[in-house]
Amino acid sequence: MTLNRNVSLNEWGRRYFSSPLVLQWAVKQGFPAPAGNSSGQCPRDVASRLCRSDLSSCRQENGGYTCYCDKGYQGNPYIVNGCKDIDECNIIPKRCFGVCKNLAGKYKCRCKLGTFGNANRPDGCVSLSIVLSKFIKKNKIALSAASGPVLLLLGLGIMLIPRKIEQHKMKVLKQKYFKQNRGQLLQQLMSQRADIAERMIIPLDELAKATNNFDKARELGGGGHGTVYKGILSDLHVVAIKKSKITVQKEINEFINEMAILSQVNHKNVVKLFGCCLETEVPLLVYEFISNGTLYHHLHVDGPRSLSWGNRLRIATEIATALAYLHSAVSIPIIHRDIKSTNILLDDTLTAKVSDFGASRYIPIDKTGLTTRVQGTIGYLDPLYFQTNRLTEKSDAYSFGVILVELLTRKKPSSYLSPEGDGLVSHFLDLHAERNLVEIIDPQVIEEGGEEVQEVAALAASCINLLRGDERPTMRQVEHTLEGLRGSKMRKNHGMVAADLENDSIEFRASSSTKQGQGFEESSRRYSLEQEMMMSARYPR
Repeated sequence: MTLNRNVSLNEWGRRYFSSPLVLQWAVKQGFPAPAGNSSGQCPRDVASRLCRSDLSSCRQENGGYTCYCDKGYQGNPYIVNGCKDIDECNIIPKRCFGVCKNLAGKYKCRCKLGTFGNANRPDGCVSLSIVLSKFIKKNKIALSAASGPVLLLLGLGIMLIPRKIEQHKMKVLKQKYFKQNRGQLLQQLMSQRADIAERMIIPLDELAKATNNFDKARELGGGGHGTVYKGILSDLHVVAIKKSKITVQKEINEFINEMAILSQVNHKNVVKLFGCCLETEVPLLVYEFISNGTLYHHLHVDGPRSLSWGNRLRIATEIATALAYLHSAVSIPIIHRDIKSTNILLDDTLTAKVSDFGASRYIPIDKTGLTTRVQGTIGYLDPLYFQTNRLTEKSDAYSFGVILVELLTRKKPSSYLSPEGDGLVSHFLDLHAERNLVEIIDPQVIEEGGEEVQEVAALAASCINLLRGDERPTMRQVEHTLEGLRGSKMRKNHGMVAADLENDSIEFRASSSTKQGQGFEESSRRYSLEQEMMMSARYPR
């Protein structure tokens, strides 16, 4: 190998001596040291902090911790939503040589119509006509007029065999998932309402029919815990059906958890659960269809005007009422853990409905509330819960306080940054301490609101107390405060209306008196003129 004088030494080295490297590395800094040099699963607290993607797992290796995307996914497991589904139907080398359907984390591969066999192998699918021809030769069937019907029946039988096999497999699979999910579900529900599983179970065929086989056109959107479809059941009920995209066990547990929680909840401001389907790997949830979108989409519209201040205050009160109910009115307190404006649905009358209980947890009264996995949404997540892993009702109070700030300012908690680089909560607290909230409050709120705006701002500040979580108010206290403010505002508005009516009445009476006086004066003047004319006629000059 000779060195070309026209090529620099660095370029020559890069061109002739470069080679690909595979680096093995692990995260150590900021985490407790692994025990010895053994490899295996990470401690749960390390996994939840380090592997930010829901579709990832953590392993202890190379003297530290390493994150991997789950099977069927690829990408960056260290960031939120970093692991993406692999489309096995379009990758090279080819994996499917028949009809391929990509699914979340996996794929389905079957032979084309008219063939059967193993579609995962090249030339693995065999034509039915070839099989029939070989069968005829092997069994020496004479091609005569009499054998025609026999061949026809034989051909139909061979064509139906793959379909029957597929139907049998599906039936066995449904039974397996039903037994598996029903067992887990009953285990959670047994202590409360053991009959709930029998009453609320909906067959998969019914939901497939309701959604036109889960047609993409029926999708309402994808939440943090699954895709939601609009469907119409056989009894003509319009419903929303949540179908998970994920087939890892932690998501299955969350779906079952949501079913268990919503089955015992009955409140006008909490989305109503109709039932579930347990015949799929991940249970499907069926709940009431709320047609008017989310609080987020109603609040953050283009243009200077959004929801009226009166509606914002009422919606906040309804959310507080629902959370107070969940925290204290049910048999076991329920912590939502993911309160945010996108999880507040609004119906046609703008009534608030708290939804998406996939991250929720029962908190037994005699328990500490210590969790092994922090869940929530950045911007709404209680920082004290994030730091300590200790879950209490005050964590929901913090998230609700963020919603109050969002309603007051019309700023987005997950993306807002002040000129100084502070998030929405920190900036709001600083301005509140400086008595300078006018800089951040929505101009529409200033225009439409009264003295209660300052009181709502003070309530929000107490809910988002960053230092002393135990000093935050309970949701029952928040509910009572907001109801008092709404009542005061309504009485004030009623008083203003009454005063306006009284003023209108006084003005009307004064106007009537004036008109009557003017009418009397006018009639008197007319009478005098008529009298004068008559006198003139009677007594000529």
